[in-house]
Amino acid sequence: MWDYTVKVEEERAADNGKPSAGPVYRCIYAKDALMEIPPRFQSPWDFFSESVKRNPKNPMLGRRQITEGKAGPYAWLTYHEVYDTTLKIGSAIRSRGVNPGDRCGIYGANCPEWIIAMEACNGHAVTYVPLYDTLGANAVEYIINHAEVSIAFVQESKLPAILTCLSKCTSHLKTIVSFGKISDKQKEAAEELGVACFSWAEFASMGNLDSDLPPKQKTNTCTIMYTSGTTGEPKGVILNNGAFMAEVLSMDQLLLETDKQGTEEDVYFSFLPLAHIFDQIIETYCVYRGSSIGFWQGDIRYLIEDLVVLKPTIFCGVPRVYDRIYTGIMDKVSAGGSLRKALFQYAYNYKLRNLEKGLKQEEASPLLDKLVFDKIKQGFGGRVRLMLSGAAPLPKHIEEFLRVTCCCVLSQGYGLTESCGGCFTSIANVFPMIGTVGVPMTTIEARLESVPEMGYDALSRVPRGEICLRGTTLFSGYHKRQELTEDVVVDGWFHTGDIGEWQPNGAMKIIDRKKNIFKLSQGEYVAVESIESTYTRCSLVTSIWVYGNSFESFLVAVVVPERKALEDWAANNEVKGDFKSLCSNLKARKYFLDELNGTAKRYNLRGFEMLKAVHLEPIPFDIDRDLITPTFKLKRPQLLNYYKDCIDKLYREAKGTKA
Repeated sequence: MWDYTVKVEEERAADNGKPSAGPVYRCIYAKDALMEIPPRFQSPWDFFSESVKRNPKNPMLGRRQITEGKAGPYAWLTYHEVYDTTLKIGSAIRSRGVNPGDRCGIYGANCPEWIIAMEACNGHAVTYVPLYDTLGANAVEYIINHAEVSIAFVQESKLPAILTCLSKCTSHLKTIVSFGKISDKQKEAAEELGVACFSWAEFASMGNLDSDLPPKQKTNTCTIMYTSGTTGEPKGVILNNGAFMAEVLSMDQLLLETDKQGTEEDVYFSFLPLAHIFDQIIETYCVYRGSSIGFWQGDIRYLIEDLVVLKPTIFCGVPRVYDRIYTGIMDKVSAGGSLRKALFQYAYNYKLRNLEKGLKQEEASPLLDKLVFDKIKQGFGGRVRLMLSGAAPLPKHIEEFLRVTCCCVLSQGYGLTESCGGCFTSIANVFPMIGTVGVPMTTIEARLESVPEMGYDALSRVPRGEICLRGTTLFSGYHKRQELTEDVVVDGWFHTGDIGEWQPNGAMKIIDRKKNIFKLSQGEYVAVESIESTYTRCSLVTSIWVYGNSFESFLVAVVVPERKALEDWAANNEVKGDFKSLCSNLKARKYFLDELNGTAKRYNLRGFEMLKAVHLEPIPFDIDRDLITPTFKLKRPQLLNYYKDCIDKLYREAKGTKA
């Protein structure tokens, strides 16, 4: 039954107030022991320096050349060129009195300087601390002070933001280095506060190539990565060298066993934020394998163009990105006329059947791939062989669509900053893993713990419960937050807060979130995230926040409508007005409510999970109003605070209609 996992420990009955827990499982590729790091690796610096020796002339970091405001082809720095610059930057860091174990902030969008600053820290055993590009000045100030950051590398366009909060950060921060230039005025403003500022070129010229690198150990802290919590202050997740390297090597091991390892021929497209663990692990993997990394321009409008020019072989996305791609392709298919639509549907069904029969991606329909799906592949540049998805569960219909149409291997993973990125991953070319996050990585053991108050039993015929992890890629604790660490690490097991369900083949399916549950007044528990994911399958909706509480018997929602869908409805119903006024139109709201509840019925939601009223919101939930995290998770307390009056009104309306 369990094709891809093995049981290594028996279940535990409920005892002494502790809930029951299911058996402990490992991936079959680690059935005898969890993967170990070869002794020659003590720090991610060893990955980089080995690749430099192996492939000094291979292109490593590339960005598009901008001439007279126009982006041209990618220009590349070789491994050897990056290595030399990194040695100079590392030496200059030390010349500023920054020593092994001290903290260095990196603040900005993905670019070669980000990676060079990170590698310079790795080389000198300095802990790097990503400062969120998207969290606003207050969080940057909080992280600099909380992590005691003494030097910060900052993107040119972010200098004003850091200078704004600098007066509150000077107890530790003494040096700022721009990714590019820095104006005399900015230098003066910082120097008045006792902080020295340098342009990238100035700083590099202060270093030399022959400074000694300190010894490094697996137990040294590699990075403190602050997670954008949905409540409260960001938490600093401490990841040591051993955890970081184990994650990269485990990814390599799984690709070797199931598909194909990265090579120096591979090209990765860097656009997911480097301040997050997902992209950092993937880019470190590319460095380890000697592959090339091409950066986007940092502007969403040119993302597809950058992709087509770069022609990457490895592409990573998050569900929100894949959802946009899916919608865009489906719109084009629908607009192509009935004949093309019928051909697409025939090809889709034919290939899907073959994948379900167990045929590998390249064997399922080579002719139809060429005739029908090649255009979709060209949209990613035409060379993608490996597509990865993480950060949140990928809706099943989108995963199926990508597997059928993109003509490459797609693997979905699940992980947290606390697990150093992926702790589960679906196995390449195993189609039945669709809709799951796959099996434990080769560095992790996993089990489910019962959550009686939510009705989840880890010992039942279909085991369900909170996902708990143990292994070598787990974090070392939250920086200066021992009490928070003890909340989530109990008896050596990290409690993720996510509810999973083991599948018959040994894969894990994420079905709920432990915290996002509330009880309605009639006593029914509502698992709100799973309900929201059902409602987002309604094509009229861009995003939705569902709300309920134990004083009310029903649910209401704030919905960001798909603009075109609302405007089409208005045109068909001869309703005039701009987008904002259409959102407040009572008939439009009724139409959206009916469509949403139609979707709910189609996917078998229960009566109390249906919506009684909706508010249509013309402005998407955003970070500026603190309504979502940088990974697009809803901040529920903040949403309630922001929409409090609106929610009260929806309840009054719904009760009025009932009366």
